[in-house]
Amino acid sequence: MSATKHAATQNAAHLIAGRRIDGAGGAGGGQVRTNVDPASGAPTSAAPLESVREAEEAVQAAARAFETWSATPVGDRVQPLFRFKALLEQRAEELAAIVVREHGKTTAEAMGSVRRGIDCVEFACGAPGLMMGRTLPQIAVSTSFCRTEDQGGVGIDSSVDRLPLGVCVGITPFNFPVMVPLWMWPMAVACGNTFVLKPSEKDPTAALRVTELAHEAGLPPGVLNLVNGGPSVVDHLITHDRVAAVSFVGSTRAGEHIYKTSAGAGKRVQCMCGAKNHSIIMPDANRGAAIEGVTGSAFGNTGQRCLAGSVAVCVGDAAEWLVPGVVEAAKKIRIDRGDAPGCGMGPLIDAESKERVLKYIEFGIEDGATLALDGREADMPGEGNFVGPTVFDHCKPGMRVVEDEIFGPALSVMREETLDAAIATVNRSKYGNMAVIFTSSGHDARRFGAKVEAGMLGVNVGVPAPMAAFPFAGWKKSFYGDLHANGEDGVRFYTKQRVTVTRWL
Repeated sequence: MSATKHAATQNAAHLIAGRRIDGAGGAGGGQVRTNVDPASGAPTSAAPLESVREAEEAVQAAARAFETWSATPVGDRVQPLFRFKALLEQRAEELAAIVVREHGKTTAEAMGSVRRGIDCVEFACGAPGLMMGRTLPQIAVSTSFCRTEDQGGVGIDSSVDRLPLGVCVGITPFNFPVMVPLWMWPMAVACGNTFVLKPSEKDPTAALRVTELAHEAGLPPGVLNLVNGGPSVVDHLITHDRVAAVSFVGSTRAGEHIYKTSAGAGKRVQCMCGAKNHSIIMPDANRGAAIEGVTGSAFGNTGQRCLAGSVAVCVGDAAEWLVPGVVEAAKKIRIDRGDAPGCGMGPLIDAESKERVLKYIEFGIEDGATLALDGREADMPGEGNFVGPTVFDHCKPGMRVVEDEIFGPALSVMREETLDAAIATVNRSKYGNMAVIFTSSGHDARRFGAKVEAGMLGVNVGVPAPMAAFPFAGWKKSFYGDLHANGEDGVRFYTKQRVTVTRWL
């Protein structure tokens, strides 16, 4: 949580060319970020922030491994991934426990995120089929240099193949330390690339453990490398001349910098960024489903996810039953350390996050919203980074709790008279990650789908998170790039196409 000199701390390790290297803070020393259990304050890890030398070693190791790995048949490349998937299944509880301790998720949330990561590995195991190219024989006819018996000329065939890019880099966030790295590197290495992972400095232990399991499964040295670090390490990686592609998940501010810098350096880039997601509640919605969906979407993972439904737009009289329903449901959520029996919501990741959420509660009051549920008064542990579910009602456009990504357990409720007005409210947001509607009307659901400006939609679903076979398809300032993570977009992102035109004389 604080930056201190590395001498007094036990630092997180790097894993480069198959070797675990003590995280010594970079050449000549440097700062580390000291992390604590967000529920208790007990030390958990310390990540070096200035490991530029180690980042260089990781890129060079990946570049050396690329020549052999890219020439390995794709069927052979996925064999370690099959074994890796089996290891993840066996070690899921171990990984979830690391996430609970270092991040603060509930055990159920941590297990769910590990499960989603395993799904991504499973999808990457299908690379032999996903990488298949296309062929069109006899696309044209040539009469040049034809033999007299070749009536009509000699046929020309064309084909397109998918080939690996080279060294790829992944920069991942704190909120899903197991799942998000598995969005990236399994597909990248299955496609023949090598990879350098830079996990969040806030909770680096889970990603390191997963990387160790990948090597235990037989991934060759240098194919997957992990280096810890802060902004200087990120900037070194995303501008390195041996790096071909960069994947990022995190805030819009960081994502915009990474996209512009990486693209300016000639890299292929995908940046999944921040969000302010809206749920439209129609008067004819199933009330129980809407209340449950909005509550789970706003307060699940303590609001620390880019698919959190942080704004509910109630149409007609829907607010009259939704707001009291959500408030009552939120009051029943048990707030405790993530591994406590019956826990429904854990702490925020660090003290800075807690202070940010508390600041936005004050902003909501200052801007004139009605505080229907005050998270500062919830029944929760006295120590740790806890803030209870917070509900603001009668929110208006321009309020900071409506416009800004709070990234915490705060829900803002707005009211509109018509569906079209609600859609217009959604579309005014600079973000476009997710939007959902709760309704019993197929007509309204269809109109919502046709008009709303967001890349991931839900109908009577609180969190429409795509499964691994589909892209994580944010729009607007929620995404920078052309090809999204996961699904066929992931295959396209981590490969380049080569067209061959053939004529036999």
